[in-house]
Amino acid sequence: MEYSSDDVAAARSLQFATRVHASMATFWIYDYGCSLDEEWSFLLRSQWSKVKGLYIVTRYLPFVLLTSNLYLSFNPNDNPGRCQVFDDIDSGIGIVSVVFSEFFFILRTYALWNKNRILLISMLSIFFTFVGASVGVSFATIAPATSATSAIPGITGCYQSSTSFPLLIPILLLSVFELGLMILTLIRAIQSWRIYPSRLYVVLVNHNIFYYVCGLLFSVTNIFTLLFLKYSYHTLLYDFQFMILAILATRMHLHLWQVNRHAPRSGALVRIPISDLSSVNSML
Repeated sequence: MEYSSDDVAAARSLQFATRVHASMATFWIYDYGCSLDEEWSFLLRSQWSKVKGLYIVTRYLPFVLLTSNLYLSFNPNDNPGRCQVFDDIDSGIGIVSVVFSEFFFILRTYALWNKNRILLISMLSIFFTFVGASVGVSFATIAPATSATSAIPGITGCYQSSTSFPLLIPILLLSVFELGLMILTLIRAIQSWRIYPSRLYVVLVNHNIFYYVCGLLFSVTNIFTLLFLKYSYHTLLYDFQFMILAILATRMHLHLWQVNRHAPRSGALVRIPISDLSSVNSML
């Protein structure tokens, strides 16, 4: 039986997506294994707080996300409707994951600005407005008919048969929000660099800027793939971005906790606002 060029291209994209998802799972397991000793030291020695709970959820959500990806990639499924259900679940887990990752940096920005409550309320209001818009656009504009499976036997997985322009909205909103946080961090760093010369403060600012730059780069890449690629290629990096942001957020928090543990207790450290959402030290 002969297949069209579109069928062959779609099958190849699904095979490539399966390899990428397997590679993502391998990378996450490798990263977890490399940081296992440090992570359990943090979990056992640090005091329990809301931020510690945030860390645990953010750290292990990618495991659920990757499990969903692998199931969707390797499980034979000829029902596009069922495929869409699993794709929606996957999208929902990804959005929740990035929400928790971003929340770390909302708290860090709040800490850098000396617990300015007006700023915190403004950031949370904008953030949850963007989240609501992203959820609405992601789930309300995707019809079950857009899900498709390969016409070639033996090729597992499914993809969006139509372009996913609505998926651009969450990426664009995330980029705008991260750009705003980066500007706030830079403004505060310029204002307070000489006031708080401690290593903890420098690490905090460097972490924030690096996270935002990585997030923006991934967003630009996702926008490119959504606009110019087809089949399963155009949403391939969506979950990869969510996983990397979660790894960066938790790794950076772990590093900040270690720096705080080994830093001398000087007055500069005490004056920097992370124990329970109330200061740089109190966030750890």
